[in-house]
Amino acid sequence: MKPERSLVAERPLAQHCAELVRSGPGPAELLPALARAGERMARGLRGALAGLLGGEPPMVECDAPEDMAPADLAATVPGLAAWSLYGLAGGSGRLLSAVDAEAVLRLVDRAFGGPGEAPHPLPRELPLSAELMVQRVEAVLAAQFAAAAGLSRTNAVAALRRDSDFAQVQPFGAETRLAVLTLSISEGGRAPWRMRLALPFPILADLFTGADRPAGRPRHVQPADPLAAPYADLPLLVSAVLVDVALPLSVLSSLEVGQILSVPIARSIPLRVAGRTVAHGSIGAVDDRVAVQLTQLS
Repeated sequence: MKPERSLVAERPLAQHCAELVRSGPGPAELLPALARAGERMARGLRGALAGLLGGEPPMVECDAPEDMAPADLAATVPGLAAWSLYGLAGGSGRLLSAVDAEAVLRLVDRAFGGPGEAPHPLPRELPLSAELMVQRVEAVLAAQFAAAAGLSRTNAVAALRRDSDFAQVQPFGAETRLAVLTLSISEGGRAPWRMRLALPFPILADLFTGADRPAGRPRHVQPADPLAAPYADLPLLVSAVLVDVALPLSVLSSLEVGQILSVPIARSIPLRVAGRTVAHGSIGAVDDRVAVQLTQLS
């Protein structure tokens, strides 16, 4: 049947708001902003660290920030280190720091009246005295980063947890790109020691590009209530990572029924949702079933 009128196809014009089509700042824009904040932080640390170094302000230098994956960050801190996780005000993100274990032990020795020498070889774990020193260093780092980033709110950066094992404390997925700032501290003619700060690029963008944000766009979007519909009924897969064991191929190829494999289970195991660690817990039993008791929330 022939139509009464000819049909003419017209292409619809889609219009999107600026928030949807505007691409976020990339590393080339964000790393220089972090470098400027790092220089401000270095100046503040000279006086802030003097109290931990017998009153003498150290020399603090800031290296150019780097773009890294979490695995690359872990590789830059060989051996024992003090890893600390911080929360930013309003739950807007996470900040990770690493301090060389040797530096922490030197600070401990100085605090007890010594010349500031670390034992050699280094211990396999940080002693309790070092844990207390790490908390003092965390307070200094949190205050100086907040000042350098222009965060005026009280407790804008607060330490959440610490560990000498990077795998236990790091809250970022393996694919997360991190902006890493390295600060070198020199005091008394000794070899310099390092502090490293790392945060994801989206958090960095939120901290340092406020002037570029479109008018009317809030700094932080109010999170949805997880106890309200429809989110309350959304099922999420929670994985309790008990142990990862590496076995040689010769053992795997000759497995037999009844064979016993020794698997070292850590005292604290991570609980993960969508590849991100949300909590830590210890293994126990409830009603003849294996259970996990939460000990830390991320």
